[in-house]
Amino acid sequence: MPSETNLPSSLGDLAAAASTTSMHDGLHDLFAGPDRVTSRPSLPLDKWHPSHCGDIGMEIRGDGSWWHAGSPIRRQELVALFASILRIESDGEYYLVTPVEKVRVSVALHPLRIIDAEPLVGRIPETLILTLNTGGQVPLDGRHSLSTEPKAGSAAYVTLDNGLTALFTRAAWYRLAELADESGTITSDGRRFSLA
Repeated sequence: MPSETNLPSSLGDLAAAASTTSMHDGLHDLFAGPDRVTSRPSLPLDKWHPSHCGDIGMEIRGDGSWWHAGSPIRRQELVALFASILRIESDGEYYLVTPVEKVRVSVALHPLRIIDAEPLVGRIPETLILTLNTGGQVPLDGRHSLSTEPKAGSAAYVTLDNGLTALFTRAAWYRLAELADESGTITSDGRRFSLA
C-alpha cells in the first residue's frame, strides 16, 4: 500500500498541480461566494475542462474519510487540498480537477462534513457560520439552506458550490440544536430553519 509520503505518481502529480495553481485574489466574502471548502481561496474550477484521465482509486467513504488505493489519507492538509479541487459533473460523478487533469472520485454519501455551527459576532441579521472538516466556512443562508438525508438517519446537510454537499456531524448537529428555540427552529441570516 502506498504511504502518504510516497504517493504514486498520478496522485502526487495531481496534488502538485493543485497546490501550485493560482487562487482567486481579493478579500473573501462568505456571503457573496464563491464558497471556500478550505481556508485557502477558491480555485476557478468552473473554468477548467480537462479530459478525463481515469480512475486512481480515490474514494470518500460514508463516514467522510478519504481513501486512496485502500489506504486512508490521514494528512488533513492533503484532504483539504483535494477537497479544494473536487466537483460534481453533469454525469453525477465526482472528480478531482486541475487545469490539465480530471480523475474520478467515488463518494459514498456526502463528500464533506460540517463540524461546527456558531453565530457570526456582530452580523445583523444574526447569521450562523458552518465550519467544514476541510477548514472552510459557509453561512447558513438562502444559498446554503438545510436539507435532510434519509440515508443518514435524516441528518441535515447543506449544498455548496460545484455541486458539493456537507453533512452535519453529530456534534455539529447537537451544537445547532442548542441554538434552536423551543419550537426547534433556528434563525440565520433573517431566515427560519426548522430542525424537526
